[in-house]
Amino acid sequence: MTGIGFEHPLALLLLPLAPVLVWWLLRRRRPAVRYSDVSLLAAVPSAGAAWAKWGGAVLRGLTVLFAILAVANFRIPDLKTRLPVDGIALSLVIDVSGSMGTPDFDPAAAPPVSRLDAAKQTFALFVSGGTATDGGTFNGRGNDQIGLVTFAAVPETACPLTHNHSVLLKVVNDLQPKVGLDAGTNVGDALGLGLAGFDGMTKNGDRRRKVLVLLSDGEHNREGERVLRPLQAAQLAEKLGVPIYTIDCGGEGGGTPDERQQRADGRAVLETMATLSGGRSFVANNPDELRAAFADIDRLEKLPAESYRYRKYFAFNLWCGLAAAACVLLVGVLERTAWRRLP
Repeated sequence: MTGIGFEHPLALLLLPLAPVLVWWLLRRRRPAVRYSDVSLLAAVPSAGAAWAKWGGAVLRGLTVLFAILAVANFRIPDLKTRLPVDGIALSLVIDVSGSMGTPDFDPAAAPPVSRLDAAKQTFALFVSGGTATDGGTFNGRGNDQIGLVTFAAVPETACPLTHNHSVLLKVVNDLQPKVGLDAGTNVGDALGLGLAGFDGMTKNGDRRRKVLVLLSDGEHNREGERVLRPLQAAQLAEKLGVPIYTIDCGGEGGGTPDERQQRADGRAVLETMATLSGGRSFVANNPDELRAAFADIDRLEKLPAESYRYRKYFAFNLWCGLAAAACVLLVGVLERTAWRRLP
């Protein structure tokens, strides 16, 4: 059984006092009465004196021992009770298609900030905590298990759910837009992969809240019999009790009416997905709006969950203290009755 130990282990340095006290009590000479003839005492049995001598020394040694154990607080963990913690399981599903490299998110910056770079910076602030340039404060998500799914034409798990946020943020920092054969935006399969990442927790009986955050600047444009459509993924998330928070960072579209309509249609799909799954939809076309979206998610998704680390203990300091008191009482009673010696 792991976790057995003492709350104040330095107190155990006093343990040698117990055997030293027993040794000293057995070695010390008791006061005596001078008498010219002790033949009258020859017939008195000596067994009682031995019991009194050894019993008194041992009980006093046990008193010291139990008192030290009470101070050190011997304890064992309660393996049946999990403590509540303020944590969830969250998976960021982020678009890394070529358009996410467009440097239009903060044109006033030098150099201009791309959509993907802005997403990486804000997500790092969301996870680690700190103060944003607009004065907003993030407390960090230290108790959360957080994972990362990236997607363009094909989604992939860039980082499984983990408490090791430093590794996660290194993976996030290395993200680059995909081009060439991987061009495209496969929102549906990406969400399906994000949901699949929670399977292990469900099988292990982890009942903590599970959340998906989808950040994309485009519309789902992959078709096929085996491709999961965005609304199908949202319905699946709703059945599993996983809300989807969608963040659209694709701007208002190009100058033609068709391009603007395509952008509006894509944004409407994201809003429907969020509504179906019980989440919320955000539009973020600059750094301030993106930080505001993550700040809302940070505020909404702080719910109690059960920890797998057992920090509740059965402490025995009271029992050890009572045992020490019982030894003191017992030796006092016995030395005034059965173990009484003269002088």
